Amino acid sequence: MFSPEKSVLVVIDVQEKLTPLMHEKETLLKNVQILIQAAQVLDIPILWSEHVPEKIGATVESIRRLMPTQKPIVKTSFGCGGKESFTKALASLYRKQIIVTGIEAHVCVYQTVAQLLGSSYKVQVVSDAVSSRTPENKEIGLARMRSEGGVITATEMILFELLKTAEHSQFRNILDLVR
Repeated sequence: MFSPEKSVLVVIDVQEKLTPLMHEKETLLKNVQILIQAAQVLDIPILWSEHVPEKIGATVESIRRLMPTQKPIVKTSFGCGGKESFTKALASLYRKQIIVTGIEAHVCVYQTVAQLLGSSYKVQVVSDAVSSRTPENKEIGLARMRSEGGVITATEMILFELLKTAEHSQFRNILDLVR
């Protein structure tokens, strides 16, 4: 099971020109926001990426404003693992449990997950916080990540896994996020 002390949240390419094209974009945005806020409450580091922002735009405002002191890792490779600044930032955290969210499930999310698994990280992909333009592509991406060793989870499932008990000091704060 994942724990806050060993986890990192990775938010992939939730950008202005791509997000409006996503299947169930409202659910995607709501759950990415919940995961970011929960990570902050639980002191889980967050890394986030933007794929060629000069073409696809910056991270959407509703996500960007939740991380005002952080900067995205800008990349041209589809997978975050293809960007040295990402791999160095992740390695510097000394955490091996990675919670992944973002878009698109069958391209940048998939390639990032494959790279993380290939580097001996444990990965959980939050199924209701990833998307693609079509539900078929999302499902194919999730199936491929699962077949390669990624664990498929959901927003509430990973949050309560991180808490382990209702006696956790942040239980009420996390409960307020998901209500």
